[in-house]
Amino acid sequence: MGKSLDPRSEPWREPVRGGYPDPALFALPGMEQIRALVDGRTPAPPINYLFGLQPTEAGPGTVTFTMPVSPWLQSPQGTITAGTLSILADGPLGCAVQTVLPPSTAYTTSELSLRVLRPARVGMLLTARGRVVHAGRQLALSEVRVEDAEGHLVAHGSSLCRVFPPRTPFALPRGGGSPREGAYTTPHPYLRPAVGEVIPQQVWDRMSGLEVLRAMLVGELPAPPLHHLTGLRLIEAAPGEAAFALPASEWFCPPSARLEGGVTAMLADAALSGAMMTVTPAGTALASIDLKVDFLRPVNPDGRELVARGTVAHAGRTVTVARSAVTNADGKLVALATGSALRLSGGEA
Repeated sequence: MGKSLDPRSEPWREPVRGGYPDPALFALPGMEQIRALVDGRTPAPPINYLFGLQPTEAGPGTVTFTMPVSPWLQSPQGTITAGTLSILADGPLGCAVQTVLPPSTAYTTSELSLRVLRPARVGMLLTARGRVVHAGRQLALSEVRVEDAEGHLVAHGSSLCRVFPPRTPFALPRGGGSPREGAYTTPHPYLRPAVGEVIPQQVWDRMSGLEVLRAMLVGELPAPPLHHLTGLRLIEAAPGEAAFALPASEWFCPPSARLEGGVTAMLADAALSGAMMTVTPAGTALASIDLKVDFLRPVNPDGRELVARGTVAHAGRTVTVARSAVTNADGKLVALATGSALRLSGGEA
């Protein structure tokens, strides 16, 4: 049986940390807005405190972020999923676009794609370098390279952003905690010992993916650290189908005070990956190849649940493809996603 954990050990339930830029900053060129974030002249947003995201460099058309691969990011298999990598990738993809925008000009991510080239492992420090490929009046294209400390390419991604006409500054809410580092008396979530468990290899060797998910649903197998960090939870599993829910928490907000697209991608990926698991036999591992997410509407941090439902589109001998749809608490579509994975017979989960 999975261990019963104190809900107070789950960071997503705590009051958020961080803050948001002064609305007056919006009147400056995008490059100045990003430099203020990199230099620490504006509060770091909540998502940085939850995952350890850190903007480190910025130049015209280029932005770099880092993120440690903490034990909190582990999935049931102990892997770092394409969806979780999207949380890191989305920051420099969008901020690189912002560096080339004129004053009082907003943008939103329309599409994000990520290709996974090698595993990310706990203990790594990942660096994501984003750069603008094209910047037009209405659309902008950017790309990102996610690398490990040795410079090996872990993932490559791209994003299409919609650019809006200039407008007057708008009000942003204030964060739930002080932006001053010294105000916090406990470590930030990503720095704490992780709770939750990775499912042992011997379980994967004797149980199919569907059996594992059904055992997780009834508490016979434990939820992984990622679920306890974010509130992500499995709610349904059937042959070829899986569904996950996620609270629309303010912890997931970047400076825009809306849920980061990478977090929505994480939820979408959980559902489609779960669907692929349901058609995977015992003793067979799945290795993510790619993830593509189309964002249809923004998500406010109202605390209500988002739900992603995944279905298998193709289950071949070597490659499985699935789709998922994310809806908000009002039943409106938020995002659509597709993803694929390699089947590795006899591979470690």
